Amino acid sequence: MRTRTLLTLTAAVAALGLTAPASAADTPVLTTTDGAAVAVGDVLNASLASGTAATFYSSATGTSGISCTSSAFAATVTDNPAAPGTATESLTSHTFDTSGCTANVVGVLGVSGITVDNLPYTSSVSSDGTVSVTPAEGSVIQSTVRLRTLLGTITCVYRAPSLTGKADNADNSISFTNQQFTKVSGSSLCFANAFFTAKYAPVTKGGVAVNVN
Repeated sequence: MRTRTLLTLTAAVAALGLTAPASAADTPVLTTTDGAAVAVGDVLNASLASGTAATFYSSATGTSGISCTSSAFAATVTDNPAAPGTATESLTSHTFDTSGCTANVVGVLGVSGITVDNLPYTSSVSSDGTVSVTPAEGSVIQSTVRLRTLLGTITCVYRAPSLTGKADNADNSISFTNQQFTKVSGSSLCFANAFFTAKYAPVTKGGVAVNVN
């Protein structure tokens, strides 16, 4: 009887030891805060965090440039492997509502438009929170900015090879800080570099916030 009891206990412990890692391995990189896995094909959405602005400043430490209080993105999940790992998305929309944009550049009266070109981009989110945005092969990340001046509207085109951000489960956010764009065309009123900073929160799927595991 004693031998049978020990065998039974050993079998139970072994079973627990085998099932725990399997359960952990089944947790994907992206889940909603209610515990559901984010599926391939799901669309993630986010707007600027409340009380913040997206800025395009002429230097990493300055405050001269463009500030927008309304911006949003949408991305379709293309892969969501088990954590730890890297989930990927197709960034299909990234918009700025220029009614909420202001400019404090000498000679510039206002912002007529900001367009994110060459979409879709590939966005990846790793378990450590690192976010990377890259263009399609042979393309570039590009933004076209139209500014109103005393002499009419001017167009400034900026490019970047990639963007790097950070995901944070504390507020289900994605942040970009001083991501450098370089001017490729435009008048002398277009600053030579545009440093992009923005915080989008919360990132949601169907209205439910998303965690990175």
